Amino acid sequence: MAGREVMTYESPSPTMGIHRIVLVLYQQLGRGTVFAPQVRQNFNLRNFAHRFNLGKPVAAMYFNCQRQTGTGGRRFT
Repeated sequence: MAGREVMTYESPSPTMGIHRIVLVLYQQLGRGTVFAPQVRQNFNLRNFAHRFNLGKPVAAMYFNCQRQTGTGGRRFT
């Protein structure tokens, strides 16, 4: 399978609180170009998939992440 990366992966870096991360994989139904969203806040995945003719998801992953307390991360003594 061949493809071109449109948007690079950005690792989670929450500033505070717990954040929900969802990664969804689609098999593109046509040969059209898929453009990365300009803004990720309030992103609507269903509209995005419909706009670019992506069909239904073939895989997905969900996880929570949270910033470590303090400023220096974990400290082992």
